[in-house]
Amino acid sequence: MTAPAHALTPTAPRTPYVYRRRALEEPDWTRFPGWRAVTAAEWRSAQWQRSHCVKSVRDLRALLGDLLDTCVYDDLQADQDKQATMSLLIPPQMLNTLMPHARPAGPGSLSEAFRTDPVRRYMLPLASDRHPDRPSHPMAARDSLHESEMWAVEGLTHRYPNKVLAELVSTCPQYCGHCTRMDLVGNSTPTVAKTRFTLRPADRTEAMLAHLRASPGIRDVVVSGGDVANVPWPRLEAFVDRLLDLDHIRDIRLASKALVGLPQHWLAPDVLDGLHRLAARAARQDVSLALHTHADAAQSVTPLVAEAARAVLAAGLRDVRNQGVLLAGVNDSAEALLDLCFALLDGAGVMPYYFYLCDMIPQSEHWRLPLGRAQELQSELMGHLPGFATPRLVCDVPYLGKRWVHQAAAYDRVTGISRWEPSTTGARFTDTGDTGEFLYYDPLHTLPPEGRRWWDRHTA
Repeated sequence: MTAPAHALTPTAPRTPYVYRRRALEEPDWTRFPGWRAVTAAEWRSAQWQRSHCVKSVRDLRALLGDLLDTCVYDDLQADQDKQATMSLLIPPQMLNTLMPHARPAGPGSLSEAFRTDPVRRYMLPLASDRHPDRPSHPMAARDSLHESEMWAVEGLTHRYPNKVLAELVSTCPQYCGHCTRMDLVGNSTPTVAKTRFTLRPADRTEAMLAHLRASPGIRDVVVSGGDVANVPWPRLEAFVDRLLDLDHIRDIRLASKALVGLPQHWLAPDVLDGLHRLAARAARQDVSLALHTHADAAQSVTPLVAEAARAVLAAGLRDVRNQGVLLAGVNDSAEALLDLCFALLDGAGVMPYYFYLCDMIPQSEHWRLPLGRAQELQSELMGHLPGFATPRLVCDVPYLGKRWVHQAAAYDRVTGISRWEPSTTGARFTDTGDTGEFLYYDPLHTLPPEGRRWWDRHTA
């Protein structure tokens, strides 16, 4: 199915990145009409943030009024009605990082800044963002990583030999348009009826723990969802406590984009008190307890995010790490990625860890980058950050798992098909369905004309 790999095309030299330490900024939320009366105490309240999320175009219009042209609202509504794989749910904290330097100056004055904002591009997709001819790759899939096929029990993905992913909840405090778990997470949209867990939460948790007790070869548990910030704290603490009862579990990672989108949650006294208890026990048992978050643009890393990250570290967690996604128009330049990495590292004490190629979910072609561009970006990052803080750019290959972008065994730049080899210590689950190979595919609109014609012939 693949053709011989083609040589790299020489690219023009780029302007060298110049490091300058930049102070983090918390934009003034009162610049938006709907938040003019919001107090600092309300803004710091997780409960206020959750209850004032933007959940619809009508909510956004109530916040911004005529600062956006009507055609922008119509564009957003058209996407929600016909193409969106995720419903709208954005906390004020995240929404406030849009257009941080734009100042309202009358009707329509924020329209252009809104359309071009990098955070807007993935949190509030517009119909006009989607690729007009090829919005989805022919090989796209709702569960693009086939995680549900790898459930040892419902919600417990056992893809790798010694680590598992525990999905405790199928909701988040905010929904990213490019969500890799769009098949399961969030509310159904007009075009996507979501898969649902069938077991009650308590029964699902018991089944997970039973599998872990019976599997002494597992040492690493990622506790995720959805987002663990949507798990009531007593339930989350009890689950992690029971993981700590298992002597063979040596690494526990809590996954929460809410550190960036809703830092108020992680600053809540009951959450920090609980983290202190868990971290103290983990330290006594020499278990690594860490938090993984998800920031894609430097402007999302604000002083409040930094305060929450440092509070989590002060509670005793070993590390806070960032796992972002490479997205066209958001962070597809070395400058944007380095700005983000330095904001995380210098400003918030968060370790840049991974940047994933956007997974092959439906309606994602306009976000996805070709593998060759990711390889260039990895090379462009080298030498700017300390080695321990240089993020790895990875492709999460369906059925196989994470691979560094330079690990492709073969890469045809005409068809955009890359082939990946399993290793002796790689993925536990190796059933590739009908293909018999581990393949990833570049977005079709980035291919040369002969590559697009090849796909037209093979998908007619």
